[in-house]
Amino acid sequence: MASVTGSFPFDEMGAVGDPRMAYDLVRQWLGETPAAVLDLKRREAELLFRRIGVTFAVYTDGGDPERLIPFDIIPRIIDAKEWQRLSLGLTQRVRALNAFIRDVYHEREILRAGKIPEALILANEAYRPQMRGLQAPHDVYTHVSGIDLVRVGPDDFYVLEDNCRTPSGVSYMLENREAMMRLFPELFARHRIAPVARYPEELLATLKSVAPRNCDDEPVVALLTPGAYNSAYYEHSFLADEMGIELVEGADLVVEGDVVYMRTTQGRRRVDVLYRRIDDDYLDPLAFRADSMLGTPGLFGAYRAGNVTLANATGAGIADDKSVYPYVPAMIRFYLGEEPLLSNVPTYCCGESDDLAYVLANMAELVVKEARGSGGYGMLIGPQSTIAQRQEFAAKLNARPGDYIAQPTLALSTSPTFVASGVAPRHVDLRPFVLVGKEIQIVPGGLTRVALREGSLVVNSSQGGGTKDTWVLEE
Repeated sequence: MASVTGSFPFDEMGAVGDPRMAYDLVRQWLGETPAAVLDLKRREAELLFRRIGVTFAVYTDGGDPERLIPFDIIPRIIDAKEWQRLSLGLTQRVRALNAFIRDVYHEREILRAGKIPEALILANEAYRPQMRGLQAPHDVYTHVSGIDLVRVGPDDFYVLEDNCRTPSGVSYMLENREAMMRLFPELFARHRIAPVARYPEELLATLKSVAPRNCDDEPVVALLTPGAYNSAYYEHSFLADEMGIELVEGADLVVEGDVVYMRTTQGRRRVDVLYRRIDDDYLDPLAFRADSMLGTPGLFGAYRAGNVTLANATGAGIADDKSVYPYVPAMIRFYLGEEPLLSNVPTYCCGESDDLAYVLANMAELVVKEARGSGGYGMLIGPQSTIAQRQEFAAKLNARPGDYIAQPTLALSTSPTFVASGVAPRHVDLRPFVLVGKEIQIVPGGLTRVALREGSLVVNSSQGGGTKDTWVLEE
């Protein structure tokens, strides 16, 4: 197995003298297409995304918060055999994560067996005591998962993190595909590419499949959003529209007799399934934060009564806490009796004294992250940091060690990307989306994020990263 670190990252298209077969047609296309034409298409893509309003809100940096996510016009290619291996590993991992979430709110067998420290779970801010003993409809707790993967070699993919709360990005995956089909129909026609357009239909079918057993034959599904000021609001409205369901805010819902209704122009209508894109804390002021104006009073009571399905389940975030991530291989062995098909990145938990000592002594070579951070914020990339930054982080680690993990600097693979200087390699990751209902389905590919700055390893959109269309080739 390849090392996860190194100075020379794996290039997914391959070197000039050692091309990879999956990229043959893309390499040929790049060789015969002038840079001026590629730049024209890049600008056409930007105009297209502006016209349809594909934006990502950032409220922390000043300036216009509604920003266009940069879109790279060169697709990222994954061949059929690679995708088959990934699909098996993703399915295995999500099955174990779902079993873990159920277990920690019921029997806690994995804790009693000593496979995971009890305090790490029960004292974790992502753990919701309100979920103890609550049976989620059909025993599904993480209905939509986004599993972030990085590649470091021809056959070496690693899971970087698990997203089991409210993973975002699927709308950009779908819009990227539409853009590529419109801008480059000839290139698209040269390949046999697995489709992604059925995702909204598959998502809706998944949500309906986990409706409460006491609902009508045709469950009513709605998407619950915090509102227009949420960073992913475009995606919320996009998915609701694509699924043909109502987009609602907390004030649009009312709970009576432990049943959830939404207000419509035709009067109240019962809601059976809520695809909620709002954090646990704000769902219900009667159960969680009393000062929340985003949720609906009584919503969690309706959930406890079994009259509505919340997707993802409240408390599912315990499975994607970065301090819990190192134990996912143990979950797979414990619940499934199998060896993990996808590896974790080696991880140091700073709450453990030996790990903390190692991290403090080797901070210049490590990436240090907040255990509950996201979006590329609250992290230190050691090789790119200054002495002052490392000293600042050392103080944070010593003050609250349990809030941080550390990992080696990854040699993320690169993919050809069209930048100001022309076609150049840029680091990428991949977020496939896994749907869990009565069956498990995975959209072929997922969202490829790309670090557009030369040498940068940060792919997050909020940190200047962009996205690519991900092509899974069919055999």
